Amino acid sequence: MGTILFSAADHAHMAHALQLAARGLFTTTPNPRVGCVIVKDGRVVGEGWHERTGSPHAEIHALKAAGEAARGAIVYVTLEPCSHHGRTPPCAEALVNAGVARVVAAMRDPNPLVAGSGIDMLTLAGIAAETGLMEAEARALNPGFISRMTRQRPWLRLKTASTLDGKTALANGASQWITGEAARADVQTLRARACAILTGSGTVLADNPRMNVRDLDIGRQPLRVIVDSGLRTPADAAILPALVACHHADPAARAALEAAGAEVIELPGAEGRVDLAALLAVLAQRGVNELHVEAGATLNGALLAAGLVDEWVAYLAPMAVGDTARGLFAQPPLASLADAARFKLADVRQHGSDLRLTLLPA
Repeated sequence: MGTILFSAADHAHMAHALQLAARGLFTTTPNPRVGCVIVKDGRVVGEGWHERTGSPHAEIHALKAAGEAARGAIVYVTLEPCSHHGRTPPCAEALVNAGVARVVAAMRDPNPLVAGSGIDMLTLAGIAAETGLMEAEARALNPGFISRMTRQRPWLRLKTASTLDGKTALANGASQWITGEAARADVQTLRARACAILTGSGTVLADNPRMNVRDLDIGRQPLRVIVDSGLRTPADAAILPALVACHHADPAARAALEAAGAEVIELPGAEGRVDLAALLAVLAQRGVNELHVEAGATLNGALLAAGLVDEWVAYLAPMAVGDTARGLFAQPPLASLADAARFKLADVRQHGSDLRLTLLPA
């Protein structure tokens, strides 16, 4: 099969569908962010996006808006229409029943329950079904959903805030505030798009953070998760209720945390530490697509060493505090630069006086 040639109009309508999909950035978890546009005789007759789990999918909203005008129309959708009965009926079936003439999907659904069967259902009904238009943009909108479906683990986004010389706090622990107000507000958008926020017990003990979404009304709070090998989290910690992963649970400590609303799970790994890969698998099973990490050097270093960092968002403040201050990653000394973890720059932008670098493993 040759390469499909999409027209300028196809691109414009798919770009519109992607903009609609992005409206669900903070709310669709654990479902993907999806947008849909229905076009008849060059005119948009219906549009919609998936707003939250359990509510109608993007195609259903768009079909309802289009009504009878959907018959013989072209449908642009950012993800292959579903073909299975979940919380809602199959969208591919609804498109067939509406009598649309053509469906253009940005990408195939990575969900094994769909994985091409939606396109097959449309094709068998005589509908021209095509995929691959603006696929890179569609994939960028749903890294977590794709990761959970294909790797059975969330997309792990590590956030750090440091000085230009790579320090997160002074030697005495003082760190408020290294970055400015604009950068801190931007961090809230990263938290808001995440399904869960992960930190370590060291951060909980040192800072007593809430690790919640503030100043953005998204109608939910991400699951809070603490890596706490020795179950040191106090029962009155501000972050609770949370999921607490430990190596081995002391019965008294477990009881105190559970009384405070925490869920404690044992995931024993090597050297008395939590098995981080196993934790990510557990989170994926619970529907976590994007996992946002704000932690100290110990957990940051462990995640990096385990090869679990998918994206690193580094905020850099234009200051230097010297080599006695605290660093970003706790790691054993490297014998050679060839052993260093390497990243490639995906995006650079400024927030107030600070820089935000988005990096991906090289």
